[in-house]
Amino acid sequence: MSVQMTRYKQAQFADEDSSSIGSIQINETSRSPTMHIRYHTARGTSLWHARSKLEKVLLLLMFGSLVTIVVLASILATESTRILHVQPHVDSNIYKDGSMLSGDSPMPCLDKHCIFAASEILHSIDSSVDPCTDFYGFACNQWIKNNPIPDGKSMWGTFGKLEQQNQLVVKNVLERPEADFKSKAEKKAKLYYASCLDEDETMEKLGADPLLKLLKSVGGWNVTANASGFDLSKWSLQKSLQVLQIKYNMGGLFGWAVGEDDRNSSKHIIQIDQGGLTLPSRDNYLNKTANAKILAAYLDYMTKVSVLLGANESEARRQMTEVIAFETKLAGITTPQDQRRDDEENYHLMTIHELQDKAPFINWRDHFEEAFRLVKRKITEKENVVVYAPDYLKKLNELIVEFQTTDEKKIILNNYLVWQTVRTLTACLSKAFRDAYKGLRKALIGSDGGEEPWRYCVSDTTNVLGFAIGAMFVREVFHGESKPRAEEMINEVRNAFKENLDTLVWMDNETRKLAEEKADAITDMIGFPDYILNPEELDKKYQELNIDPKAYFDNNINFNIYSLKKNLEKLDQPVNKSRWGMTPPTVNAYYTPTKNQIVFPAGILQLPFFDMKNPKSLNYGAMGVVMGHELTHAFDDQGREYDKYGNLHQWWNNKTVERFKKQTDCFNKQYSSYKVNGKNLNGKQTMGENIADNGGLKAAFHA
Repeated sequence: MSVQMTRYKQAQFADEDSSSIGSIQINETSRSPTMHIRYHTARGTSLWHARSKLEKVLLLLMFGSLVTIVVLASILATESTRILHVQPHVDSNIYKDGSMLSGDSPMPCLDKHCIFAASEILHSIDSSVDPCTDFYGFACNQWIKNNPIPDGKSMWGTFGKLEQQNQLVVKNVLERPEADFKSKAEKKAKLYYASCLDEDETMEKLGADPLLKLLKSVGGWNVTANASGFDLSKWSLQKSLQVLQIKYNMGGLFGWAVGEDDRNSSKHIIQIDQGGLTLPSRDNYLNKTANAKILAAYLDYMTKVSVLLGANESEARRQMTEVIAFETKLAGITTPQDQRRDDEENYHLMTIHELQDKAPFINWRDHFEEAFRLVKRKITEKENVVVYAPDYLKKLNELIVEFQTTDEKKIILNNYLVWQTVRTLTACLSKAFRDAYKGLRKALIGSDGGEEPWRYCVSDTTNVLGFAIGAMFVREVFHGESKPRAEEMINEVRNAFKENLDTLVWMDNETRKLAEEKADAITDMIGFPDYILNPEELDKKYQELNIDPKAYFDNNINFNIYSLKKNLEKLDQPVNKSRWGMTPPTVNAYYTPTKNQIVFPAGILQLPFFDMKNPKSLNYGAMGVVMGHELTHAFDDQGREYDKYGNLHQWWNNKTVERFKKQTDCFNKQYSSYKVNGKNLNGKQTMGENIADNGGLKAAFHA
């Protein structure tokens, strides 16, 4: 299995984070390779990681302007920029000291929170810049000057800054005495964190041994044949895939998982999609001239890891060059993401028997039967699956047939598959393995990563036991009154969005009525799931996950197996509409089309995005834009294909669909004309985010 296919769209504002080997998208994540299907977002990863560096830079610039435009509008509208002005009838309820004067004219807010906010704004803006000429420079120049990019980061912004603040909160609670913890799950989080920090240097003492032991269990690796015992005569593709994808929950060739059925969102179904590339984009392989440095760094990384596992350097370089050539062939049959934005076109329902006819390179029933044996579930040829990339699987079948014709090609195929596991697990080994990735990371994002070990370990622990971490985080910083205030904001943004629907001349009245119904039907989840504050329920969630404070590598393997079983168990279960796909400390938000739901974790409901005592202009200019962004995803070029119940089908009038597509063509041209460092943005690939940015800003402003 290539892990869990997630079904939500995240706010794409997060700054580049984590120096972990797997977290720089590399199409699968560090512990459990996640398949990016349709919305290309996943736990631990997001569409953010799937973007090119160019697109990330431009999106950060855009969002910086979007967030500040609403906030600064109130300043530009007044005679003075020395104090934030608000209307008494808007914010009088939040000032308890009488500082808000009565009357209809704007009066200065002298509350300490207003003064602090005004100071922050004044330290961000550059008054020497004409906002009508360069609004971004006016709004952000001083912030950029006062907040240099930290070591180990390739870019920096308010999301990254808040994330680091949240990490410090988590660090402090994890390092408290065990007696302070409320549940066994929280104690497991502390143990996992300790195994990651490795203060007694267990990982250094073990060196390559944990991975070499694993390689022997999967049949060995020809690159390190002497050390891992590879025997081609005993190798088969079917067996190799079963061991790697099912026993260890790793990736390679294709991705699959149990997820919500787009056309019947109350049920789960097996989903299969293209996958198997290591580098972020197919273009990294196919455009060799532009990506020469990345490909060279990738080969160096592969060679260094192989040598650390006992390979001869020149022989390792030769064999890994062949692996890159194979991945390049995979890239050649992979459909570009900007051509995969129509969910109705991507959805192909078929039985396993029909899948077998289309792509017989493995026995699919046997493959799934082996997986679901873990949860005692029988799989027959009549089992339905959804295939999102049938053309890819057809071409993959042809490629696999080609690479089964000679022993040399079989070795390349095995080398590729095992490499997908090796590079995923190097983050769990000694420092030499972790350092091997730095050159590739620098080639990919411009930074080789240098964050403090505790920050990486906080992030990693959150990825593994995120809701246990969430319980501690929420008790520490998230106050109960924040939920109803955020709920009120969401409803006001929703109402403004619905009012804006009346201004859309391209939408017919029937579709407009249905769109209003969908907007009303959007459910929201704020802060955290209630169960995490119940120790018994939280313990139940993680009771099958075993953690050893001195066995970081084994802990990761255990988590992979745990994640796989949890995913497989969902197949016969009804969809839990209240299930969270993001942990509470996360500085982000998301929309789930199959649930028609927006979610805002406690991690983002903090300053500078949200504070109970902030003037509304600040909360709406920051958090309100994020809320509007996620709500607008329900009506972007992909979200619009799902009805108010979360089911995929065409519920818009044909003429409205045609006119909407013309509007998106305009968006595509607009954003594709923007350049950063001389290169154009791919407006088609970022379409959903561009629509959400514009719609979210408009809704928040009018709210």
